[in-house]
Amino acid sequence: MRQSPWITWPSREALSRAGLTRARRILAGTVRVAALAILLWTAVTQRNVADWAVVAAPVGLLACAATARGFFRTTLEHRLWPSLGLLAVLLLIATGAQQIGFRGPAVVLWCGCAISALERMPLAAAVPATAVALTGFALVNDDAWLTTAVVAVGLCLSGYVLRLDAEARGNAQRLLVQERAARTAEAESAALAERSRIAREIHDVLAHSLSAQLVHLEAARLLIERGAGRDQILDRVVAARGMARDGLAETRQALSALRGEMTPLEDFLRELVASCDGASLAVSGEPGPMSAEASQAVRRVAQEALTNVRKHAPGAKAVMRLEYGRHEVALEIRDSGASRPREDLAVSGSGYGLLGMRERAELLGGTLDAGPYEEGFVVTLKVPL
Repeated sequence: MRQSPWITWPSREALSRAGLTRARRILAGTVRVAALAILLWTAVTQRNVADWAVVAAPVGLLACAATARGFFRTTLEHRLWPSLGLLAVLLLIATGAQQIGFRGPAVVLWCGCAISALERMPLAAAVPATAVALTGFALVNDDAWLTTAVVAVGLCLSGYVLRLDAEARGNAQRLLVQERAARTAEAESAALAERSRIAREIHDVLAHSLSAQLVHLEAARLLIERGAGRDQILDRVVAARGMARDGLAETRQALSALRGEMTPLEDFLRELVASCDGASLAVSGEPGPMSAEASQAVRRVAQEALTNVRKHAPGAKAVMRLEYGRHEVALEIRDSGASRPREDLAVSGSGYGLLGMRERAELLGGTLDAGPYEEGFVVTLKVPL
């Protein structure tokens, strides 16, 4: 809800010089210099004043400048009573200048106070101050009353227009600051999202590779303790080496994916199926543009599902179906169930599981369902393109 200008100050951005263009700064400086020149000229050329008043005029001018500077600072800080006090000092100086014969400087001060009060203070305080200043101006003005009234109205309109202009500039400054803050927050959010994506990729690769190596090395240790034959132990070590080699390849592939250098999804799935005995791939639908995150999710779920088939259902046939939809891509991996009994420590596990894959899918706005199907198991992933 917008507050009433009668009781609220113009914003700090409006009262400051922030956001002023170079042309407006030059214009404002020119106006100040012109006002100062008028004050000096009228003070020097005044003939009907005492000599002591002419000598004291520069001191009065410096006092006016210091008081005006203080008025601008206190209004910038939204301090009402100090602002009113300094404005009253300026009005008193103008009255004193009028009394000793400096009519021109007095008029300039009264008009300047009227405009500045309307521009920089709450209207409830600015209107009475402006009325006092314009009353002093009207009392010393020799023009017809209609001319004086028109000038007074013009001064009021000028002050209020300057107020509106300053408020518009202040609003623009606040919007600019908010926009910059929003961009900074967006950049930070993007950086955090990218870090999370990198963390997931590294976790998936390392969890899959290192846990598999751990299984084989642990099996080798147990075989050594039991005094098993050399060939059995060697098989475990060779399997661990193969897992390390595969993990290194997957790490390189993950780094390439993070750089946007991924191989096509279908080619990746064909290579994955070719490395798994009894697995097949079927693709349907028209491939469309797919985000890197969605592509990685499909790849990781396919890897995890085939790993689980080898782990929990050795010898089973796995059928992988990739279907491109209009707004999403679906991946289904279905196995026929174990065709031979599983030997302990015979196969590796990822250590990450479908729980991590489900979390990855949900982060992308997709779903992952997994459960028994007939004699086997089925995993279904759906993620937006």
